[in-house]
Amino acid sequence: MISHGFQDKTGRRVALHEVNDENWRAVADVAPTDDQRRYVPALAARYLLLSMREGVWRSLAVCADDTVVGHIMWGRDEDGSYWIGGMLIDGTQQGRGVGRAAARTLIAWLAAREDCWVVRLSYLPTNTAARDLYASLGFRPTTATEGDEVVAELPRKVGRRDVALNGY
Repeated sequence: MISHGFQDKTGRRVALHEVNDENWRAVADVAPTDDQRRYVPALAARYLLLSMREGVWRSLAVCADDTVVGHIMWGRDEDGSYWIGGMLIDGTQQGRGVGRAAARTLIAWLAAREDCWVVRLSYLPTNTAARDLYASLGFRPTTATEGDEVVAELPRKVGRRDVALNGY
């Protein structure tokens, strides 16, 4: 379990758990709201398959207290950068700060790694909800792209390799 004490707006403790025999079905069934399907898959099951089949991403269950409410995944690129990808919070759980708490938890965990010098992610430019969330967490767009997506990054503070990224 990965936990840094972050809570959602209702006071539930948000933690990230390995996807395992007990929770994989609940993670696979996580579904966005209908209007978000232009940005993310209809079910988190697609992200689980990417993690299982491609070997690049590692899926985690997002839990509020002990209930699965979402999915988030991370990976490490060939250049050594860490990436956040595939965050999907169930439509019934949105608006409660779960996504923010999950992202902060993963950022803190990745930043604590000795070899972490930057955390990156990407989003479609039209996905203003994602853009605004990530900007509020300190991510800044770069000039790089991933297909049609904007790449944003949260660099480690210069000269402070032993300190978490930007205070996380």
